[in-house]
Amino acid sequence: MSTCRITFYEERNFGGRSYDCSSDCGDLTSYMSHCYSCRVHSGCFMVYDRCNYMGNQYFLRRGEYPDCMSMGMSDFFRSCRMIPMYRGSYRMRIYERENFEGQMYELMDDCDSIMDRYRMSNCMSCHVMDGHWLMYEQPHYRGRMMYFRPGEYRNFSGMGWGSGMRFMSMRRIMDSWY
Repeated sequence: MSTCRITFYEERNFGGRSYDCSSDCGDLTSYMSHCYSCRVHSGCFMVYDRCNYMGNQYFLRRGEYPDCMSMGMSDFFRSCRMIPMYRGSYRMRIYERENFEGQMYELMDDCDSIMDRYRMSNCMSCHVMDGHWLMYEQPHYRGRMMYFRPGEYRNFSGMGWGSGMRFMSMRRIMDSWY
């Protein structure tokens, strides 16, 4: 497997200056004034519309993205995070309330609706033990998404969306996506 690599371009349709990246970058504007398009040559990345991995997030895998506005972004790419390939088991605990309180369920596979599967109306904290996950604000993998790698997440309010952020569906980032 080759190294993950993405190229950002200043203008739409891959125009203007470019910047090649194969790791996390907290501030793309330090390399160019703005980034409106990109090509993912290999691997998977999360791109963000704010610096330091904040704001709305967008999952990108190999392919061309000629206009960030067509992806639903209101602005341009400002930071990116490389998602390492992972081949192992997946395990995450989700909690109904912040600080690991309320109902708790353990997931080892995708869940398209926590309401349908667990009769749980909120997921407001989680502990990712194994694997890399995408969590969505609406059932059936819709709405805004957020990337989670192994770690404890006591609340989601400090992650760029404000208070009261909750998730209703989640899926594993599989090695077949690379």
